[in-house]
Amino acid sequence: MNIIISNSSEEPIYLQIVNQIKEHIVKGDLVESHALPSIRNLAKELKISVITTKRAYDELEKEGFIVTVAGKGSYVAAINKEVMRETKVKRIEEKMTEAITTAKLAGLTLEELQEMLKLLYEG
Repeated sequence: MNIIISNSSEEPIYLQIVNQIKEHIVKGDLVESHALPSIRNLAKELKISVITTKRAYDELEKEGFIVTVAGKGSYVAAINKEVMRETKVKRIEEKMTEAITTAKLAGLTLEELQEMLKLLYEG
């Protein structure tokens, strides 16, 4: 699992970890029951505080992406298909919002943008 921490990001470090692990799970890079690195090992690998790593794991567990078994570690949870779909839809909405903003700056009309989307979707 490859996690990259950016010290120049406005996003807190624990959230960078949360978002990257979620992305790995949603993409299928991390599958159900896959063991995650221990909190201490991940903190050591990323050269960050154990408290920060624990906060990230707690957040992932709260959101249902991982489960922690006392004395055994943390594992990727069985993901509800609806939760996974909702996560993907949210990601698409974010990217479409960015595309719409860029299209407006370029002076494209809604009709031109819809036509472009239709062409790209139909491949």
